[in-house]
Amino acid sequence: MTEIKLDVHTHTIVSGHAFSTLNEMIAEAQKHHLTLFGVTEHGPAIPGTCPPIYFRNQHVVPRQYGDMRLLLGAELNIIDYEGNVDITDDETLDSMDHIIAGLHKLCYTNGTREQNTSALLGAIENPRIHIISHPCDGTATDFDIEAMVQAAHRTGTLLELNSSSLNPQRGKHLAHPLFVQTLELCKKYDSPIILGSDAHHTSGICDYRYALPLLQETAFPEELIINDKPQAFLQIIGKQEGTQ
Repeated sequence: MTEIKLDVHTHTIVSGHAFSTLNEMIAEAQKHHLTLFGVTEHGPAIPGTCPPIYFRNQHVVPRQYGDMRLLLGAELNIIDYEGNVDITDDETLDSMDHIIAGLHKLCYTNGTREQNTSALLGAIENPRIHIISHPCDGTATDFDIEAMVQAAHRTGTLLELNSSSLNPQRGKHLAHPLFVQTLELCKKYDSPIILGSDAHHTSGICDYRYALPLLQETAFPEELIINDKPQAFLQIIGKQEGTQ
């Protein structure tokens, strides 16, 4: 990538276990000269996060800060083996600029290979969901990675290479091998990915230090990485330049 232009998976204190305010995150993101910056608070199945009314009121927040456009969405939780998520009403979902869904141990029980695959595929098939966050962090210890990549390619859903999951301090030992397999299959099926910082503090914005080596290890093609292609990302989430 010539230049990182977007980071769209981050959290503020509203998520309950992050440490910076929205204004602090916006100010720090501007220092990185981003074109797009996204804040995605956790869905209500995570203890301590915000209620759905928070998302419905996001319209009060300006979306343009100098040359940087702000996106306000959510990281929803996949809560069962059918791939259902923890917010389903149209009013709340319509209030979000972009929607991520992921598996989290606090609200998903690791199942069989078939159950875990079904959970991921169900979320990928949901037209509301644009990104699957950290599918390979070990919350689901066994699933059909090829089926996941094929479904993502077919539906235009982005799979996230989550840098935070690869941080050795997190102890997610399955993350590296599972992400490598995913990247190799994304190459095979010509399926785009997105790097996610998953920042829970201003210092984490655009911190891809643990993800970038995997791109080198797998010789992953630049043209399949979305983080330097803001217009491509806006097309994926169904928004045009200058609209809210």
